[in-house]
Amino acid sequence: MASSWERRREVLQQKLNQLRDVTNSSAVNKASIIVDASRYIEELKQKVEGLNSELVTSENSSTSQIDDDDDDELPMVTVGTLEKGFHINVYSEKNCPGMLVSILKAFEELGLDVLDARVSCEDTFQLQAVGGE
Repeated sequence: MASSWERRREVLQQKLNQLRDVTNSSAVNKASIIVDASRYIEELKQKVEGLNSELVTSENSSTSQIDDDDDDELPMVTVGTLEKGFHINVYSEKNCPGMLVSILKAFEELGLDVLDARVSCEDTFQLQAVGGE
């Protein structure tokens, strides 16, 4: 029977392997896996910032009327990893025409396979998406 220490070690190794798989890392030691994951997260942050920038650009060039008070409000985006994939949440206090289409195009451009998504875009905009590897 395995000791609790051995079980914890096995669970940690499984989690590291999952992290390596999600981040497409080829590293074998813990430190390298974590460094690769950190780089991957930074890349995702940069992509989110780029998407937010594109969204602002498309909002500003849109023919719809946008109040000056709302120009500074960007959607709040959170990205997380799951055992075999990822989840993305997007929330904005104001629904903007074309936001859903822009997000879906971005998913496609990034090569993200969305397995399940829930969207609400009546007054506010909310998107919860789960994707696979």
